[in-house]
Amino acid sequence: MTGAGAPAAVAAPAGGSPGAAVNGLPRALARRFARPTTATAAGLRWWWPHGAVSPAEVRREVDQVADAGFGVLEIADVTHSLRARDIEFDLERQGWGTPAWIAGVKAALSQGARRGVRIDLTVGPSWPAAVSSITPDDEAACAELAHGAAVVAAGAAYDGVVPPPVVEAAEAATRSELVAVQAYRDLGTVKAVTTLDPASRVDLTDRVADGRLAWTAPDDGPWVVLSYWRRGSAQEPEAGPHTSPRSYVVDHFSARGSGALIDLWQDRILDPQLRRLLGAAGGYLFEDSLEIETDATIWTPRMLEEFQKRAGYDLLPYLPVVVEAHEKYLYAFDPVVTTRVRDDFNQVLSDLYRDHHLLPVQAFARSLGMGLRVQPYGLETDTVEHSSLLDVPETESLGFKNLDDYRVMAGGRDMRGTTVLSCEAACYFGAAYQTTWDRALQTLNSIYAGGGNMAVLHGFAYADAPGVTWPGFAAFSPYYDGAVGYGEAWGPRTPQWRHVRDVADYLARTQLVLQTGRPVYDVVFLRQKGWTSTGIGAPWATNVGIPTGWTHSFLTPALLDLPRAKVSGGRLGPGGPSYKAMVIGPDQFRGGERTMAVATASKVLALARQGLPVVLLGDWSTAEPVGRAEPGETEELRGLLGELSVLSTTRQVLVDTEIPTALADLGVEPDVRHEASTVMTVRRRLGSTDLYYVANAKHAENRRLVRVTQDLWLTAKDRSAVPVRLDAWSGRATPVAVHERDGDRVRVGVDLLPGQSTIIALVPPARGRRSPSVRSTSAAAVLSDGHRLTVRAASAGDVETVRAGGGVVTTTVGRVREPLALEAWVLEAEDWRPGAAATQTVKPVVRVQLDALVPWSALPGLEDASGIGRYRTQVDLGGDWKRRADGAWLELGEVNDTFRVTVNGTRLDPADPLATTVDLGHLLTSGVNTIEVEVATTLINRLRTVTPEVYAVAPRQAYGLVGPVRLVPYVDTPLG
Repeated sequence: MTGAGAPAAVAAPAGGSPGAAVNGLPRALARRFARPTTATAAGLRWWWPHGAVSPAEVRREVDQVADAGFGVLEIADVTHSLRARDIEFDLERQGWGTPAWIAGVKAALSQGARRGVRIDLTVGPSWPAAVSSITPDDEAACAELAHGAAVVAAGAAYDGVVPPPVVEAAEAATRSELVAVQAYRDLGTVKAVTTLDPASRVDLTDRVADGRLAWTAPDDGPWVVLSYWRRGSAQEPEAGPHTSPRSYVVDHFSARGSGALIDLWQDRILDPQLRRLLGAAGGYLFEDSLEIETDATIWTPRMLEEFQKRAGYDLLPYLPVVVEAHEKYLYAFDPVVTTRVRDDFNQVLSDLYRDHHLLPVQAFARSLGMGLRVQPYGLETDTVEHSSLLDVPETESLGFKNLDDYRVMAGGRDMRGTTVLSCEAACYFGAAYQTTWDRALQTLNSIYAGGGNMAVLHGFAYADAPGVTWPGFAAFSPYYDGAVGYGEAWGPRTPQWRHVRDVADYLARTQLVLQTGRPVYDVVFLRQKGWTSTGIGAPWATNVGIPTGWTHSFLTPALLDLPRAKVSGGRLGPGGPSYKAMVIGPDQFRGGERTMAVATASKVLALARQGLPVVLLGDWSTAEPVGRAEPGETEELRGLLGELSVLSTTRQVLVDTEIPTALADLGVEPDVRHEASTVMTVRRRLGSTDLYYVANAKHAENRRLVRVTQDLWLTAKDRSAVPVRLDAWSGRATPVAVHERDGDRVRVGVDLLPGQSTIIALVPPARGRRSPSVRSTSAAAVLSDGHRLTVRAASAGDVETVRAGGGVVTTTVGRVREPLALEAWVLEAEDWRPGAAATQTVKPVVRVQLDALVPWSALPGLEDASGIGRYRTQVDLGGDWKRRADGAWLELGEVNDTFRVTVNGTRLDPADPLATTVDLGHLLTSGVNTIEVEVATTLINRLRTVTPEVYAVAPRQAYGLVGPVRLVPYVDTPLG
């Protein structure tokens, strides 16, 4: 992390009264921003070694998390690291759902209630949802459709057993049921896909006797005989077994599957005390991503009946184009029919997942006084619709490709009108015990820019488990997939935990703002499919729109049935996201086809007639219906789109680069304007107050960022609103002294290092009065306390400041002290090492006199140390330092990882690890001053020597205060 000179945004000195209502900022918001509560705090995924937990230790860990400022713990039985080393549990006594596990849950719930920490529970051990009360042969178990195949030459006879499945059944699946046998004429194979003639189909099911088939093929070419077998997939939750008997994944597409899940809780887990505790806690049942794994085809026993009812036609004649082997389609009809049937099949699966799993499990959770939080993605299902149904939809930073994956799910949340989109956050492959907050904050700040507003960090590990080594149990480390694990095991075992309260409060304040009021967007993209975790978004918006200030979201047709799907004042979703325009483009998942359901076209036409601006991307005159078209559907669809295209509120463009011209022609402008950059914004409105979250954010994890210093023009609901900067690190709300107004837009400047964020509130003036302001200045900064303005100069000479109403004020600064290089320091470093037990750490202190700053890895005796480092230096400012006028920035240069600064015994406000220049304010005095910098590291350098067979592959990190460090004085002078 490199300091940036004398930036506009630096850590501030302590003092004053953070969070007082400033210029009309709502007092409740100001109060909660100053002192964040657990209501908007971030959470932690809490990894348990099943029921091998002690209620006393569980309560202690709840206290640790509460003391650190986090507000949620999600109990998750995840034991990959133990299974990788064949460490066994007594699952009958200590498995998931046993009395020992339930006792731990009760301890967590009761202590969480005392400390204000919400406790969430996964619906089963690990993932996907599974129960121990079924076998793979049960109709409630996850099912698959396997197919067999035999090629028969023209005119030849087939006489033998029905072709067995090409994919063998799992050992635990002992029963299979023949669904159908069919024959099709073979039209040839290209790239391992065989094209079949659908008109040639012969149903051979009735010819099967005693497992044998006798049939002679016509003499008009080769034929393929296909058999279809329904059976259990025998999928177990990840890293099992977790229970005795073993748990198997339930059918997520049938009522029997959800019924088995609910029955297990009702019959074996819930007792009156646990019900009471759950109801009082108000937590959530949680399900991880929908990772249904099979080498055959995902199926459910009533699929044929459900498909007929929902898609309107018989699936049997089209089975060849939906069956898979090892996640590959092997057969096809003509391309159009093949695509349409597969789309219908995926949509039926999506609807079954909604109706037979999400909604029943949600109803069960609510019956307990809880909600349902789910990652509803992993298959080709409508994640947008499912996000609109859930109490809390959840995303993940590990699997999502870019920020549009988050925006897809935010679209469902916002159109329904719920508040939270959570994220399983800051999880990185191969980064166990080496994740820095520098990296994590860049990820989190970008997720917030994508629409997320609740982080569930990955994760917090229960202290101990059988057979573990120092520093204790962790879900994925060591030995995950034969290497360093992934996900950080945050907690007291890591040195950074000493400073984690600073980070937790920052996250709580940021999430408070992002959960306040309602979101407001510029444009919404109507897409044919709601799949996510794909990286497929909106190319124009990503490449051109966002870099210049535009904001966008996504809808799928299902959301047009919601109550908010109406138009008022030209806005879709008034009182909600208030989209100014809808853009409809081709199906990016199916080769750019322009498809739409007739019902969707009818709804869009109605919205456009109500005044919603619509932009059609491409030629929609040849549009096709979604799914297999019924007679007359194509003509009806094209007729509706023809009516849409001639409306005065509709524009058609051929390529997406023409979208901004079409929007401008429709009078649609972005709420935010700025020069092209990596700055992204989220706007939320609370009454007459506008809250803008502004981040120098990464669209994708592998994107590189640079510092951005530029002006933003922000739209205000109240045309007299004034800007207030909300510092999520300190909790302070400060008027922005330098700004300019143009109608309902306000110009403010931002200075953001890579991954940094800031918050700007546009608030009505208090009691009709505005804080004093200026339009521009040549000074380093102009500061406002709400009543008076102060010019801050980093060099001597005349400073010119342009007042808000015009006119130039010249301020003469006679003297500013020269910067001082601070090279000599005393370092006291705690060297964290294994103690007598796996969960014990000893911390001997090494004292070093430094004439120049270097990483710990370059200091004898600290080469492999991890821990807390305390740097101390003294600086003599002489007798002419004027405390009220003279101040200074402290440029720390490179620091790894988190840090705190103390001046003359006074600790500064928490510091952003991304910005290593801090404002010392007026804490320095004449004469000798003592400056202390406390630095916390990761644990990887020590683990490289403690467990070299695992962690030695990781490079040493450059710990500590590396610098160069400078004290950069400034002078504050009252303006005028």
